[in-house]
Amino acid sequence: MPEHTQSEQSQTDAKLAAVKKRAGRSAVIGAIFLMATSAIGPGFITQTATFTATMGAAFAFAILISVLVDIAVQLNIWRMITSSGKRAGELANAAIPFSGHVIAILVVIGGLAFNIGNIAGGGLGLNALLGIDAKWGGLLTGALAIIIFLIKKAGKVMDIVLVVLGVGMIVMTVIVAIMSQPPIGDALRQTFVPDTLNFATITTIVGGTVGGYITYSGAHRYLDSGHTGPEHAGPVMRAAANGILVTGIMRYVLFLAILGVVASGVALDLTTQAANPAGQAFGIVLGEAGLRIFGAIFWAAAISSVIGAAYTSATFLSTFHKRFLGGWSLQWATIGFIIVSLIIYLLIGTAPAAILVFVGGFNGLILPIGLTVFMYIGWFRRDLLGTRKYPLWLLIAGTLVTLLTWYMGIVSVGPIFAFLGTGA
Repeated sequence: MPEHTQSEQSQTDAKLAAVKKRAGRSAVIGAIFLMATSAIGPGFITQTATFTATMGAAFAFAILISVLVDIAVQLNIWRMITSSGKRAGELANAAIPFSGHVIAILVVIGGLAFNIGNIAGGGLGLNALLGIDAKWGGLLTGALAIIIFLIKKAGKVMDIVLVVLGVGMIVMTVIVAIMSQPPIGDALRQTFVPDTLNFATITTIVGGTVGGYITYSGAHRYLDSGHTGPEHAGPVMRAAANGILVTGIMRYVLFLAILGVVASGVALDLTTQAANPAGQAFGIVLGEAGLRIFGAIFWAAAISSVIGAAYTSATFLSTFHKRFLGGWSLQWATIGFIIVSLIIYLLIGTAPAAILVFVGGFNGLILPIGLTVFMYIGWFRRDLLGTRKYPLWLLIAGTLVTLLTWYMGIVSVGPIFAFLGTGA
């Protein structure tokens, strides 16, 4: 081969390698972003505000435990899924026949619960932004979510808007956390030595961060990077840990912001149809303008979560039939998912804020079932992971967390379902 031809080929290979590297990096960042944005939705915000109002500084301990549990859950599930190169349902079925179908059913049910909450969150957001009734706001949110999902260009514009509003939410939260002057000393003490302990609270915020479809969304997105197999375990685990740490820090800052308001003696409305505890806190500190801006951010988080939860949950239908891997079947399944969620939301009379708290708890209740299957794979079916080697410390941590989530779920069933009847 002529020398200049070899040189051209080398340049071409280098360019292709660079493109592949950028694509892989983009997918990795996308996986972290997807998990973080899936977790930081209207439920995340409302749960944090509600439990801070009811528990005060003691809620800090629940945040700490939830972060530790979340890390153990995500490190194991991300590593197993990416090492095997299989999606959750397929991997589970390979280990225990039909267990993938069980997980898929639970994810779809949990995703439906999440989506009802997301639509409720959209209603609360528009109520804070425009003052319209939360039910009408939920109806408008569901309808717009379908339109955005069908019009791809609208989705791209929405992505840009979400990034801007997401940064706005972080900035606003930090400002409120500073201006509300929370009792930081008491918060730090109770982060490690709480005055009270509530397992239903921990179960709820764990479910809202890594419950339901969120558990698998980031790992499935990581598969798109092409960096699968046990040799990529290190970067996978770092990506999972980073995603959880981002959500943990954001929750703690939001907790401090609400704590400052509550500690000043303000009683937040938690139970009425118009209750929006986080919005009230932001309004108290930043005034009417702050409440309106918060409403816009809260609504944007809600409508993006409606689309994301519906789409990710619908992809699990491919466990039952390959037609749902893509195309119009998946699109119509996603649309149907949103419509069903919207109808249920409009029919039930529970206050939106209470729904947002309940759905986190519900997904926390079903979390240990999927975890149990994956821990079985880690202990007894490592052949499916492409290697016989798997960190013993990670298996032990995952197993202990699985047992803890089973215990918390059992003792929390009553209090979690009580959220629907009496508010939080």
